Amino acid sequence: MEYDRIGRSYDRYRVPDPRIAACIRRGLGRAASVVNVGAGAGSYEPTDRRVVAVEPSAIMIAQRRTPGVEVVQASAESLPFPDGSFDAAMAILTVHHWADWRQGCREMRRVARRIVVLTWDPTSEGFWLTQDYFPELLSNDRPLFPPLDALRDALGDARVEPVLIPSDCTDGFLGAYWSRPHAYLDAGVRGAISSFSRMNDVDSGLHRLAADLESGRWHARHGHLAERDSMDLGYRLVVWSNEA
Repeated sequence: MEYDRIGRSYDRYRVPDPRIAACIRRGLGRAASVVNVGAGAGSYEPTDRRVVAVEPSAIMIAQRRTPGVEVVQASAESLPFPDGSFDAAMAILTVHHWADWRQGCREMRRVARRIVVLTWDPTSEGFWLTQDYFPELLSNDRPLFPPLDALRDALGDARVEPVLIPSDCTDGFLGAYWSRPHAYLDAGVRGAISSFSRMNDVDSGLHRLAADLESGRWHARHGHLAERDSMDLGYRLVVWSNEA
């Protein structure tokens, strides 16, 4: 299982960002019961309502920060709950890891009346990291994330809204360090970003980034980003509701 191999330091580097958490809370609306599918270590689970976490990896379950939440070791494709068990289902930067994300979407629709998915649009232009150093991450031949339109259709006429990433984002996913380029040279940081584990060649991009930072080339091209508080990097919140 992928996260039994790469997920051992998520509790250190993947700290929920309060601004992203606010977007997710708005998406959940007034849901009193929530199932967190592909829950990982429990990031972004609301604390003011009933939550059940579903996670296949024992390594990730062991790192959970939310005591008192019921945890079920299972997969998104086969949720062990009756129809309509929850007001809402949430899936945060996890759909691209599922063996069959369409089946996972069907399962979420079966057990919940509202669905909130945080994902990344693979048609996005990305940012300097993916454009200049790791273009493989934007390759149409091997997309890491499901097409946004296909995901939206699988959920059923869902609305899509951009999620801006703060310059000091505390949740260390791929785009979190867009204003802190040296962070990507840290093996610990990369170890908590699943995209790197799926790449064929990480070293070449790292060597180019390190050289450009040392020579000042990166700052000459991207130093203006220091003036930005946040950026649209292609992260999207997809919300579907079948509530009366």
